[in-house]
Amino acid sequence: MDKIEQFIEEKIKLEFRPIFLSFRTLIQNKFPHLQEEMRGGTEKYYGVPVYRNNKIIMTVSPTQKGITFSFTEGKKMKDKFGKLEGVGNKSLNLRITNFKYYSDELLEYYIMQAIEIDSIAE
Repeated sequence: MDKIEQFIEEKIKLEFRPIFLSFRTLIQNKFPHLQEEMRGGTEKYYGVPVYRNNKIIMTVSPTQKGITFSFTEGKKMKDKFGKLEGVGNKSLNLRITNFKYYSDELLEYYIMQAIEIDSIAE
């Protein structure tokens, strides 16, 4: 079992796994060039999956209430769905609390922008 599989098994609540697994399938099918890796992790805090184009463009974190997709350059992104939130200087988050709110179209919209912003930055 690889680190991501272990993460899913140990850290993501059963009810939220379909959100992450659908997201992961989207990445593999539409954005296979993105590198998936684990980042961080100490004795107190577990590492989380990150997705890299040139730089890390997003981090995925499970919470008690769902899955949070944190876009590194979220403040530079358009938000036609009105779903991004946060008060940081750079990153914004997309929180999905139930699989019925998951949409490939939604995630693809934000991921494509994140890739574009990262590509321009290089």
